Amino acid sequence: MEFKKVRKLVIPVAGIGTRMLPATKAIPKEMLPVLDKPVLQYIVESAVESGITDIIFVTGPTKKALEDHFDRLEGLEEVCLKAGKQWAYDAIKNVAELANFIFIRQRGPYGTGTPVLNAKDLIGDEPFVVVFGDDIMDCPEGRPHIKQLIDVYEKYGGPVLTGVVTDDEGTRKYGIVEGPDLGDGVYQVDKLTEKPGPEATTSRIGSVSGHLLTPDIFEILENMKKQDGREFYLTDAMGILCQRRKFYAKILEGTQNDTGNKLDWLKANIHFGLKDKELGDKLREYMKGRLAE
Repeated sequence: MEFKKVRKLVIPVAGIGTRMLPATKAIPKEMLPVLDKPVLQYIVESAVESGITDIIFVTGPTKKALEDHFDRLEGLEEVCLKAGKQWAYDAIKNVAELANFIFIRQRGPYGTGTPVLNAKDLIGDEPFVVVFGDDIMDCPEGRPHIKQLIDVYEKYGGPVLTGVVTDDEGTRKYGIVEGPDLGDGVYQVDKLTEKPGPEATTSRIGSVSGHLLTPDIFEILENMKKQDGREFYLTDAMGILCQRRKFYAKILEGTQNDTGNKLDWLKANIHFGLKDKELGDKLREYMKGRLAE
């Protein structure tokens, strides 16, 4: 069976990053660096490696730095060339040419469902991916995060979310998937519940950032009522969608690196620092020395 090619990615980035204040007072949380690149650049590069061509950022009024990063800054490029820093010129020029970048403003109730609905007119009748700007997925070479989801979509023909094996605490943190194991790290999603807690489910398969969705999600979002005192969750809409059609979860091949709080942001820097060819050995020795004190 032939399906429409997945080429569009929606990244909601309108949040104000209160867990990382005061650093995020003037800098979008998604632009905080992990080593020498902002979090979002890792996500964009992985998406492009997966075949994504159009990236839609759903932004807020404090996100100009984000827009500037994915645009050409010819004045800075010229400074780098005059200084003989070809590597810097290439680095800042190439990021603007990775994909087609589209920026729209978020409008509507607070929650993860709103930015997806905001992108409806840009998506049309195509399948698309939603990835949030907090998580960097470090995956095996040749198996980038979104490509893993696309492979399952092309095999089974339905929406796909990213799953991880979690624990009791994870049932309070993630949406939880219930359904049969189809093999090769793929589960059928018969039920998806937002943060049910360990007493309410026997499953320990959590849903994390990265959902490949079909355009029928928009009709659900448009008709889903906002509940008092509760965010407008995309998970709730996906829970309805999995009752209407076959829906799947793919266990992530790789590691999830959260950057949305101070401790996990530090962990992400250490994770990628240890993998860095130039810095890895030096960082490892530094850490050994500090731990021995």
